Amino acid sequence: MQIQQLNKSILPKNFRGRNAFTVQLWWLVQSLFFGTSPQFMYGFRRFLLRLFGAKIGKKVIIRPTVRTTYPWKVSIGDFSWIGDDVVLYSLGEIEIGNNVVISQKSYLCAASHDYTREDFLIYSKKITIKDQCWLAADVFVAPGITIEKGTVVGSRSSVYKNLPENKVCMGNPAKVIKNRFS
Repeated sequence: MQIQQLNKSILPKNFRGRNAFTVQLWWLVQSLFFGTSPQFMYGFRRFLLRLFGAKIGKKVIIRPTVRTTYPWKVSIGDFSWIGDDVVLYSLGEIEIGNNVVISQKSYLCAASHDYTREDFLIYSKKITIKDQCWLAADVFVAPGITIEKGTVVGSRSSVYKNLPENKVCMGNPAKVIKNRFS
């Protein structure tokens, strides 16, 4: 068996969710307007994301250094904060609840490749971060993960399995350390 014959790789039909023009237009808008907007212009960045199909709740704070691959696959609930240099690698859906904090340099990765296939098929799996969670600095979240309500994930943790409600989790891979509330 041959491994990783990239000349055989194809993008699944409708994988991006929009046509190539819209994808390129978003990347241009993100570079020229979103990323260069002053810190305080949260409403403007919410507007741009909504313009491209994102579902963004009330008073969401999104920093200008946030990168979103496909905004039409992103949903963020009311009063949530998305910090500096966060990557929403939204090749698949990313759903973020209300009152959630995604701290700086965190990476939510909603897609990967099937390394067992010769064509290295790309696939996506939805990420769900439920209400009142806090992902501290530099957290990685793998495709298909759900982090239940009220859970805190410690800095530099990597989440490869679903995490239960109202826990403090940390490590690589992230594991439950204690209850969030006693």
